[in-house]
Amino acid sequence: MPLSALVLCSRALLKIGAQPVASFEEGSAEAEVAANLYPSVRDAMLSSHPWSFASGQMDLPRLLAVPVADFSYAFQLPADFLRVLSAGGEGAGRGLLYRLQENRLHADSPRVTLTYLFRPDESVFPAFFASALATRLAAEFCIPLTESSSRAEMLHRLAEAEFRHARLVDSQQKTTRALQDFPLITARG
Repeated sequence: MPLSALVLCSRALLKIGAQPVASFEEGSAEAEVAANLYPSVRDAMLSSHPWSFASGQMDLPRLLAVPVADFSYAFQLPADFLRVLSAGGEGAGRGLLYRLQENRLHADSPRVTLTYLFRPDESVFPAFFASALATRLAAEFCIPLTESSSRAEMLHRLAEAEFRHARLVDSQQKTTRALQDFPLITARG
């Protein structure tokens, strides 16, 4: 079965002993809780770590309106934008001073390449992230559906352990970034 929001929520519901849902609009308590909590929990988990599967780069379109102060240019953020990882100008993905304000990126460079986290489709979630997300959803769904704070607390601890494991696995999928421009290294010559 392809991974979807409904599948992830059903897995979470099964973890707390509730009935899985066939639709977010079916009218059950489980469907209502899942429909209301899923988007915010998913986005919080996606934006909490620079996941390789949810990272992207793009040249931002410059807006005609200019910032009132401090910066010379304003740029439109992508529609699926969650969080900035870095920004660069003239072919670089980082190193640019910027500020996010009014859902725009302000900078002094006429071109900006944004490295950012976006909201990917659930079908591309790797197994380690899907498992951590389902466990986190179970922890969030527990109190509204079971009213068991002790079970919710145990599920939150389990979710935190799965989240740490998912971050570890994801972090091993890229080359470790070397320290650059560190004054102590420069001083040692």
